[in-house]
Amino acid sequence: MTLQKTSIAIAVSLALGCVGNAHADQASDMQAKLDALQKQVQELQAQMAALRKKQEQAAPAAAAAPAKAPANEVKAGKDLIFKVGGGEVQLYGHADVSLDDQTNGMTGFIHNGLPVTGHNGWVPDVSSNLSFFGVRGNRAVSDDLKGVFQFETEISYAATPGASDQATDTTAQKYSLGSRNSFVGLQSEEYGAIKLGKTDTPYKTATARLDPFASTPGDYNAIMGNSGGDNRTEFDFRAPHAVWYESPNIQGVHANFLVSPGQNRSTNTGLYAQGEPDCTGGNSTGGINGNPDLTPTSCTDGSFATLYSVDFTYESGPLYATVAYEVHKDVNRTGDEIIPGTIGIRDESAYKLGVQYTFPTKTTLNVLVERLQRDAITDSLDERTHTATWLALTQGLTPFDDLNLGWAHVGRTPGQPVEGVEDKFGNPAPAGSSNNEANLYTIGLKHRFVDKRTTAYLTYSSLVNGYWAHYSLGAGGHGLPTRNYVGDKFIGGCQAGGTCGPPFSGNNAEAVSVGVTYDF
Repeated sequence: MTLQKTSIAIAVSLALGCVGNAHADQASDMQAKLDALQKQVQELQAQMAALRKKQEQAAPAAAAAPAKAPANEVKAGKDLIFKVGGGEVQLYGHADVSLDDQTNGMTGFIHNGLPVTGHNGWVPDVSSNLSFFGVRGNRAVSDDLKGVFQFETEISYAATPGASDQATDTTAQKYSLGSRNSFVGLQSEEYGAIKLGKTDTPYKTATARLDPFASTPGDYNAIMGNSGGDNRTEFDFRAPHAVWYESPNIQGVHANFLVSPGQNRSTNTGLYAQGEPDCTGGNSTGGINGNPDLTPTSCTDGSFATLYSVDFTYESGPLYATVAYEVHKDVNRTGDEIIPGTIGIRDESAYKLGVQYTFPTKTTLNVLVERLQRDAITDSLDERTHTATWLALTQGLTPFDDLNLGWAHVGRTPGQPVEGVEDKFGNPAPAGSSNNEANLYTIGLKHRFVDKRTTAYLTYSSLVNGYWAHYSLGAGGHGLPTRNYVGDKFIGGCQAGGTCGPPFSGNNAEAVSVGVTYDF
């Protein structure tokens, strides 16, 4: 028993000794690990302190450095817009090219007892119709103010660019860069915009949307805005060297006001406005400003001084309504005189009221009434004062197809210049009121493709001039209008061996046109 107890005691003592030694070893290992961890923490704290010191040293330099401009990129969307230097720049354009067949309606006309010469029946052509390319942009300069710019030029898709038989003179080049609406200005959402440059007048743009035949031979400018016939639309004008204000839209009401100063030091606006390549108004000119071999030698065919133009529009749902007014100061028409002082230099003005309404039947009705006025010296020689009307209807046939109908009418004037035109028998025009009414009839189909940027159209147009009327089909819009000239006549003369005469009246010009447009 004693031996057994002794053995147990020895075993217990050995076990307790082993346990004690094990605890001692574990405590030693734990202390070593704690020492290593503390060392790592100290090293990490030292690294963090060094990093903070480096950042504090770099902060002033970073603050002094300019902010990095955002990278240039193409803006998402259907238009070609680039984000550049904190602003936006857009490339845009419109192409309109047509295949036409047109007649001036002067076959069989007589001058000096002889039949006129040239191709005076139907002649086919390919025409580029007010196609253009432009660049516009804007950049914010404050919370509600942007700097804006635009430059735009006409593009000739069909004819070779340069002076042509359709130009009113040989100096202005409509295909030069910036020949169309171009400007720079400031724009605010709250207060509107003020711009300087050249642009379509408010009078012109107020009713542009009322013409579904724009730029075709049936363009309403054959009569509307045209004060005296021929291939000019004095009151459908792009004003150069102008300044204008565009109001914000206030509950559907919008207004524009433009001034184009005469900037002309010559007597009676007889020379070009300073900086311009032709007479103000784009009328005929020749031997002036360095061209002594050409005639006339002065701007006497409608050149004017200062232009003022204003419009007010209202739009709400299917209704659009507008009223517009424009005045040209000191219009020089001494070139129409036989007796000096009978026509002279006087103001000319125009006002109009237009309404457009779209019915639930997809029918759009356009109505326009216009009054043109010359402050005439001699009423019997006044071919400018008249009333004109335009009625057009667009009927949607499918989501992609429209049928368009249009009719313009211009009434008689108080008189007309003596010998300004000849009738179809070669008789010169007399003074006094006469049958110089005219009617324009147009019908057309337009198809929009699914891309909504490409269209195709087909039109037929007929301009029926009264006995002494001499309006031109396609004036002011189509690339190749049918003027009231016979085939061998050109501006200022007649082809050698030809029989031409002055402009003729009483013709019936007609045109068939099929074309394609593309917008980007």
